[in-house]
Amino acid sequence: MLAEAGAPVPEIVHGGWDPASAHRAGQRLAADPGATAILCGNDDTALAVRRALYEAGRDVPGDVSLVGFDDVPGAAYWTPALTTVRMDFVALGRACLAAVTGAVEQAPLAPPRLVIRESTAPPRSR
Repeated sequence: MLAEAGAPVPEIVHGGWDPASAHRAGQRLAADPGATAILCGNDDTALAVRRALYEAGRDVPGDVSLVGFDDVPGAAYWTPALTTVRMDFVALGRACLAAVTGAVEQAPLAPPRLVIRESTAPPRSR
């Protein structure tokens, strides 16, 4: 989508699924003044990235928008409340089980839903 819009596509900063490696990736991103938005693989890694941004003096969402994935129960209570992607993991698990067992009937999966909270905002004017 970025390329279609004519915007530069940034290099992906890889981190693991654990908070410590996400924090290290967040430190690299926090040092990049061009980083204005970060999408994390899950909400736990988003919390670690948020900490790295805080330590570097980068404001969320003023300087950097932050998005997680999973919508864990506590995400709405973080400061700032985390914007995240919500999936119906129970339905996804059922669909996977149906696929591997050859079940004929599968309930349709609801698409993932973006839950917008306080950790995202339009970029500041430069």
